[in-house]
Order: sequence, then structure tokens, then C-alpha cells
Amino acid sequence: MSHVPQIRIPATYMRGGTSKGVFFTLQDLPEAAREPGAARDALLQRVIGSPDPYGKQIDGMGGATSSTSKAVIVARSARPDHDVDYLFGQVAIDKPFVDWSGNCGNLSAAVGPFAIANGLVDPARVPRDGVAVVRIWQANIGKSIIAHVPMTDGQVQETGDFELDGVTFPAAEVQLEFMDPAAEEEGSAGAMFPTGNLVDELDVPGVGVLRATMINAGIPTIFIEAGAVGYDGTELQDAINGDARALAMFETIRTHGALRMGLIASIEDAGKRQHTPKVAFVAKPAGYLSSSGRQVAQGDVDLLVRALSMGKLHHAMMGTAAVAIGTAAAIPGTLVNLAAGGGERSAVRFGHPSGTLRVGAEAVHEGGAWRVGKAIMSRSARVLMEGRVCVPGDAF
Repeated sequence: MSHVPQIRIPATYMRGGTSKGVFFTLQDLPEAAREPGAARDALLQRVIGSPDPYGKQIDGMGGATSSTSKAVIVARSARPDHDVDYLFGQVAIDKPFVDWSGNCGNLSAAVGPFAIANGLVDPARVPRDGVAVVRIWQANIGKSIIAHVPMTDGQVQETGDFELDGVTFPAAEVQLEFMDPAAEEEGSAGAMFPTGNLVDELDVPGVGVLRATMINAGIPTIFIEAGAVGYDGTELQDAINGDARALAMFETIRTHGALRMGLIASIEDAGKRQHTPKVAFVAKPAGYLSSSGRQVAQGDVDLLVRALSMGKLHHAMMGTAAVAIGTAAAIPGTLVNLAAGGGERSAVRFGHPSGTLRVGAEAVHEGGAWRVGKAIMSRSARVLMEGRVCVPGDAF
């Protein structure tokens, strides 16, 4: 009996924000996987350990959660005024599927450090000490991200005292600017509010009519009111993820919202688009005990937000959803803005299961429509392991 040997592919395992994933440079991928398609998807699934009917990803690099089942491909950019192109793949855990429909805001924080460390940024643009400005083209959604990466003695600085709720240890701060974050989604004509409304009535079978703010910013997101679905916004993961009925309800809300936003043509198409849109529920400020055991006081936050990713309540907050939160909070009349007290604001601090996060956005009303020039937030990133990842040679 013949045996197919494993192949070894240069890769880096990195944490970015409250996520982690396997990073590749495009030129290091096997030739068949350098172009989009079945070979690339099969390779990344095997690297991560999917599809896994046990839901554990034991035979791969994935961590059996949406936050840890991710892959990133980075290449030098041929686009003017950009240093690198960044492509993100959300790998399904139990299904043979890689979702390329959106960005990962958390892993965006690791793209600049990875690009500098792998020689993908012009050395003339990288100071020996100070802050390197890395211009990133986010290829999934066709948007620019500016990463401010700290440098010390010619190396990316990874250690520091910046603390991020949802991450156990402090690290160096990486500030991200998401430029013109309103996503240009097919069927939405590039509109920040694809229905044209700040608040819609969304009729969801088995749930009823819900008020919803549906926004394309950072990532397509459907915001609903916590109280309308029986929650108060202080919930932690176990309160949602152990409740099959609740998860089914949120998936139904997601699919009908996706249809209303023009992201899918039929309800049946939702299964092919698991990464987007996100569903989040909002509430006015209240105190609660975070998942780390730290008390979050009512006065610490402007509002509460809980969000689901890949069918489960996220342990903290997706970076792209944080952009959506900041953007919606800056626009008077959205459910996010109203939960934060209403009125005009350029920044908001919200409570999530792991603690709090501040995100800023500047909104202007022009020509009868809202526009946000950029959203800003800080994350951190760190290399966890670098070397080669191994997969069977017939895996793709």
C-alpha cells in the first residue's frame, strides 16, 4: 500500500485582537492554491482541521470556535498607495466550506506586523523605531485599512502594556483605521443602509416583528433590541450557546435579515453565506460580571452589545462588528445610537461578554445619505508560532 507524504508550507500562527489564525504569504502557497477555487479551499480546510463532524478540529490548527477557525493570505499589493493585499477565509468547523464574504477585523491587527516581518512592505516605509504605517487592501470587501504598527530596534514590537478585554495578557497596541467602512455589497448598491432606513420592521417567522437596524459597515450586521427577544444584554456565552432554541431563533433572524438586505436571493442561500451578516442585540447600560470574573459597572459603558458569529455567541466582539457598532452609534436614530442614549457622538464604549471596548467613527449626512470616512479602534497582535504547517500531499 502506497502512502502519500505530507507537504510542508511556510506559515505563521498569529493572534490578532480576540481571534487567531494561520497566516500565509501568497507566494508560499502550493501553486494550485495561489488562485481562488476548490484547491485553495480544500487546502485551508485541511490546515485548520475541517470539516470535523466531532466539532473539535483535533487534526488541524483550528480551535473549534469561530474565533480560531481562520486563515489569512497576504501578498504585496499592485494597487496604488497600498502595501499589501489581505484576504481572509472563515473556515467552517463541521462543514466543507470556506466563507470569503467578509473581513475579520481582529485579524486585521496582525496583517501589518506579519507583512513587515515577512518583507512584504518596502523597507523605506518602515522606521527602525517609532510607528510603521501599513496600507492594507482588504480584498474580501474591497476596502482600505491603515495599520499603525509599533517598531523597536528594527523589529515589530509585540510586547507592551496595552490590555484588551478578551485577551489574557497585555501586548503592544496596534491602532487600526477602517477607511470608508460602509461595505459595497452586491444587491445593496453600496448603501450603508441597504433598505434606506435607519430602523426597519423585520418580520421573522416564529419570532414576530422585530425592530432592526441593518447596516453595511465593517461587516453587514443586523442589530435588534435585546428585550425584544427576551434578553437584557448582560448575557455570557453559556446563556446562548447552550440553548439550541435560541441559536435557531438567531439563525432565522439572520437569514431573513440577509434576504431583506439583498445579500442573498433566497432563504436557502443563507447556508452558503455563514460568515455574514452578523446578528447582534443591544441594550442600555447595565452592570454585569464579565466572563473573566471582572465586574463591569453601568457607568463603564455607553451601551451593551452581544453578537453572534458562525452561529454562536462570540466570547468578546468581532472587530468588524465593532466597526459596525461604532458607525451605527454615530448616526442618530439607529437602535445602537438609541441604546447609547441618542444624539450625536464620535465614539462609544460598549460592554461585551469579556469586558468593554471603545470604537470611534465620524459620520456626516451628505446628499440625503449618511457617510462615515473612517472608524478607529485599537487591538493588539502577536506571533504564537512560526515555521511550517503540514498537510497530506493529496489534501487538495
